[in-house]
Amino acid sequence: MTVITPQPGIMDIELYQGGAAHIDGVSNVVKLSSNENPFGPSDAVKEAFRKVAFDLHRYPSTDHAALREAIGEVQGVDPARVVCGVGSDEIIAFLCQAYAGPGDEVIHTEHGFAMYRISTLANGGTPVEVPERGRVTDVDAILSACNDATRLVFIANPNNPTGTMIGEAEMARLADGLPPQALLVIDGAYAEYVEGYDGGAGLVDSRQNVVMTRTFSKLYGLGGLRVGWGYGPQHVVDVLNRMRGPFNLSNAALAAAEAAVRDTAWADKCRNENTRMRHWLAEALAGHGVVSDTSLANFILARFADQAEAEACDAHLKSQGLIVRKVAGYNLPNCLRITVGDEPSCRRVAHAVGQFMGDEV
Repeated sequence: MTVITPQPGIMDIELYQGGAAHIDGVSNVVKLSSNENPFGPSDAVKEAFRKVAFDLHRYPSTDHAALREAIGEVQGVDPARVVCGVGSDEIIAFLCQAYAGPGDEVIHTEHGFAMYRISTLANGGTPVEVPERGRVTDVDAILSACNDATRLVFIANPNNPTGTMIGEAEMARLADGLPPQALLVIDGAYAEYVEGYDGGAGLVDSRQNVVMTRTFSKLYGLGGLRVGWGYGPQHVVDVLNRMRGPFNLSNAALAAAEAAVRDTAWADKCRNENTRMRHWLAEALAGHGVVSDTSLANFILARFADQAEAEACDAHLKSQGLIVRKVAGYNLPNCLRITVGDEPSCRRVAHAVGQFMGDEV
């Protein structure tokens, strides 16, 4: 009798749960659960997307040259060392597929993005969870966890769901302290929200063991199109391109992403508004006794007394048509992650939290 079974590790994967978008029986819902840009893509992006409708019968570019050139010009990186994927998730998957198999270890932090563990297990590797220090990446803890089996180290900077980050000097110390067979992967999904931060590009340029991933899903408002990119040493990019499907990005995705990266005025506007409302929301919640670490992303990690209080607040918010994200799955059961929306949404969620804490009527 034939028994058909998947590769080792796959059945250990817990299905990824995206942010909820609906509440049964509630209309006028505000979704603050997936860290989406409340303003969406710019008009230039929408026009580029509209024009692609006339070429839907054509295959897309296999080398993504126009998008890579645009990324290179705007981000100040070498386009020859840019690889594009279906969201940065696909770049993460490529890295695990290429460098982490049975007997290999992949390090991530205790509050790190779920896809690090999922992609590691999918390729037969062993995920290694390392503690953070006060919800901040602990370089010494990571270096202590490294050994001869370590192949990849994933660090989101700023991190999701904590919103915290470490400086370039600490990241350089981490890169320089890794064993020779290991790659440091800096996940810069939220890098655009940090004024003047290159997401790790400088470290990539100065070393052979650092890779950076980025996405168009957050600041650029293209979560629905799934476009991401990676930047790394030539020897890594050559490997990833061998694994990438030739038509992994559609014409629509390529055109919209190119327009998005070139529309720097829209990006600046969205970043500035996020910074303004993030500060306002953090102060408003603190005024109701709900604390948070200083966030450098487009969300706030609100901390409550315990898991019961966090879940009760989540239930109250849902009753008011407000969807936020419970993060017990990220080892933060007493927290709720709240996306920074537009001003009306931020005021609405702050008022509802105040109601729950007994400060508002």
